[in-house]
Amino acid sequence: MSKRAVLEVIALDVEDAVAAQAGGADRLELVTDMAADGLTPSAATVAAIRAAVDIDVRVMLRLADGFAAGDAERLVRIADEMRGIGAEEFVLGFLDADGDVDLGAVERVAGALEGCRWTFHRAIDRAADRGALRKQLADLSGLDTYLTAGAAGGVDEGLPVLLAEARRRGEPGYQQQLLVGGGLRLDHVPTLLEAGIDGFHIGGAARPDGWDGPVSAEAVAEWRRVLGD
Repeated sequence: MSKRAVLEVIALDVEDAVAAQAGGADRLELVTDMAADGLTPSAATVAAIRAAVDIDVRVMLRLADGFAAGDAERLVRIADEMRGIGAEEFVLGFLDADGDVDLGAVERVAGALEGCRWTFHRAIDRAADRGALRKQLADLSGLDTYLTAGAAGGVDEGLPVLLAEARRRGEPGYQQQLLVGGGLRLDHVPTLLEAGIDGFHIGGAARPDGWDGPVSAEAVAEWRRVLGD
């Protein structure tokens, strides 16, 4: 490949963050409460992790399980607080009850980020029409990444969609990086790399003891080796 593939690792605390960086992660996604698929961490956790590592950090902006925005004004206040302690990159994504992008909420929160880079997360995999969602978000400031498995059921199910979207990179609505995550395994990597996909996101795959255990630097290093240095 012409450039190093991005490896992003989910971190819940400083121990995770330090291990992920030691293993060769390029970026962290900071969350809490994986029982709810990842919610906004505390400001204290974000500050501590930023002080402990020097790789990029993206902070989740999500108040509850599911993909409804909930209190968008509260999310704006949280984003302001996080930016005040030095957070520069974020993760968000909201759908309405019909599975369409909640454009008002996304625009409100993204606008508060004032150009900070951000990822639209796996809400895209639950969208009624992912192509329409991409078109609606195409020109939003700061959006540079879609975290996706290609389907709600994970990469095994979504692989054809991922490959099709990779072929469209650069088209309107498809300029953003594909960051593949959600049931991602090492045996998926060669096919994805061959398609030109250069973003990979792992959570449980970095934790040999499951979500009750910490990130393993050795597990992250194995992903880094397979993806290339």
